[in-house]
Amino acid sequence: MPSTPPALIAVVGPVEPTLLAAWACHYRWLGVERFLIAFHFPDHVPDRKRHELQAAARELGIIPTGTSTGPWHEHTNTQLRDALRHRAGPGWHLLADADEFQQYPAPLNEVIAHAEKSGNPVVGGLMLDRVAASGRLTDWRPEGGLDLAYPLGGHLTHRLLHGDPRKIVLARHDVTVSSGNHRSPGHRPDADRICAVHHFKWRSGVLDDLRRRVQHFTTGTWQEHTPAVRDEAGRLLAHVGQHGGVINTSDPRFAFRRVSLDRMPFSWPSEARSIFTTWRPHAHSGQD
Repeated sequence: MPSTPPALIAVVGPVEPTLLAAWACHYRWLGVERFLIAFHFPDHVPDRKRHELQAAARELGIIPTGTSTGPWHEHTNTQLRDALRHRAGPGWHLLADADEFQQYPAPLNEVIAHAEKSGNPVVGGLMLDRVAASGRLTDWRPEGGLDLAYPLGGHLTHRLLHGDPRKIVLARHDVTVSSGNHRSPGHRPDADRICAVHHFKWRSGVLDDLRRRVQHFTTGTWQEHTPAVRDEAGRLLAHVGQHGGVINTSDPRFAFRRVSLDRMPFSWPSEARSIFTTWRPHAHSGQD
């Protein structure tokens, strides 16, 4: 078994302090002891919000490695993440955005031990998008928890947005991971041991964030490598525009059902394997 838990690496934007607290609690419950995070705040974020989040991190016992401000270019996250990985040093790195709560089929040390025994330097995950039962993009109350606020889990990222739902969730320090933690060039995760990445992005305020993203990438204020991220945002905005401001949770394409952070979804291994091994980049058809 690995003698030390993986270091958690994350670039954190202007999330709610309550989400950061729930996130830290979740990963500590999984066995993480070392958090290396960097904050990045786009220019529109007020000083008050920045200071609140920095204070919240300190209260959680997490000292940010750094804080930067300015445009959120497509390469910004990758550069900050790689600097954190370099600082973390040798061993395994757990890669998770602040709205991603990973769920493993076995204890974390067993997952890593199996990967090492198999000679695989990465472990894969698959996004499970979490939404409110109504499909509305709502606030949540920390006393109730995320499972209560967003009880449904489904496949929104790739079946509506045509985004890559695959994630590299664990990687050895000497392994390169692509932008967005979606791939590791030259390495294939074990498709029979895919972690569920509960994705709590669809909360209050996200529509404004998506509109801002489309605007800044379109005008060139924020630099992009491809229009993929902008296109994904546009598809979500178009969808909620067609459905009265909500996500259509009854659409069978998305396979929304009740899930929980306490237990893996029923039939997850076969479901995840099927998606993980067959997903391909989408040639936009205009039929969202």
